[in-house]
Amino acid sequence: MKFDTKIVRSGIEPDPTTGAIVPPIYQTATYVLPEVGRDLGFDYTRSANPTREILENNLAAIEGGKFGTCFSSGMSAVDSVLKLLKRGDHVVCSDDVYGGVSRHFNSILVNYGLTFTYVDSSNPENVKNAITSDTKLLWVETPTNPLLKVTDLDAMSQIAKDHGIFFGVDSTFATPVFLRPIEFGADIVMHSTTKYISGHNQIIGGIIITNNERIHEKMKFVQKTIGAVPSPFDCWLTLLGVKTLHLRMKRHASNAQAVAEFLESHPQVKKITYPGLESHPQYVVAKEQMDGFSGMISFELKDGIPAGKTLMNSVKLCSLAESLGAVETMITHPATMTHVDVPIEERHARGLSDGLVRISVGIEDVDDIIADLSQALNKSNNY
Repeated sequence: MKFDTKIVRSGIEPDPTTGAIVPPIYQTATYVLPEVGRDLGFDYTRSANPTREILENNLAAIEGGKFGTCFSSGMSAVDSVLKLLKRGDHVVCSDDVYGGVSRHFNSILVNYGLTFTYVDSSNPENVKNAITSDTKLLWVETPTNPLLKVTDLDAMSQIAKDHGIFFGVDSTFATPVFLRPIEFGADIVMHSTTKYISGHNQIIGGIIITNNERIHEKMKFVQKTIGAVPSPFDCWLTLLGVKTLHLRMKRHASNAQAVAEFLESHPQVKKITYPGLESHPQYVVAKEQMDGFSGMISFELKDGIPAGKTLMNSVKLCSLAESLGAVETMITHPATMTHVDVPIEERHARGLSDGLVRISVGIEDVDDIIADLSQALNKSNNY
């Protein structure tokens, strides 16, 4: 089965009772048992739900994995992965991660005896040098949020194997359409299904995908025990969104390429980062391991923070909003929005300036997106 067909059909069969082509929403908390000690495969929705299982199987197949475990958010998925570890264990993590991840690591998980080292994982030597005898997990985002650094997954996989540690990848920005980390040796792939996978700003969710049965059994145990599960309705909405994932991602990427080229040539723009531009520091790596460059762009204006604020307050088509990966174009100020909880010294050390602007390029007509940015840039020139 070819990839685009997998997206539409994998794990999805007509409902055996009615023949419905769209899977039903099994909106139930519990299930009636035919007799004591025997169920029909389900007993309580926190443990398992038919709609959720369809989504888990569909997304695992798309990613090229054997097992999928859905959670109520991307953050609950990340937290569940860290439950593979114990007090005293050490994690090497990409330095430019989503602010919610570093907040969780630095403010909560350190209280349970885990330690973290953040490195620029686009340079494999940084990762090698950070590993200690206590390291048990290498956690990578690629491309990263919001600086769009790209990490060589082949190199990371080899490092993880050499040291006998788990290798996990947050592949939310790329999606399985453009990158499938399991093919490069990742043990764990995480997606915030809130973003591109559902694609319409309609749900909050996350998933862990793996080929490792032991990891999968642990994730299912955590899912059942902690109870951070998505509702059947959210799973159903995600399934509807997934059906057009390949079509949407191709449009996101083509639009983003055009917007990036427009911004790169604009006199107001000081710096732009997009993996599809040859000026991107890891362009060669991105081109080799990705099938497309997705829809995220970061840039800074020459006149700094005031100009950036004017730009973001002047857009009309683009929406000033948290989140990303939806059909609508959204513009974000990471320093005051997605990464506001990251201490300013840490943000600046990462290279995340206060004037950075992040755009999640949608699937509208690209001429309209560029026209909106153009008029807002003109206003920022006169802030």
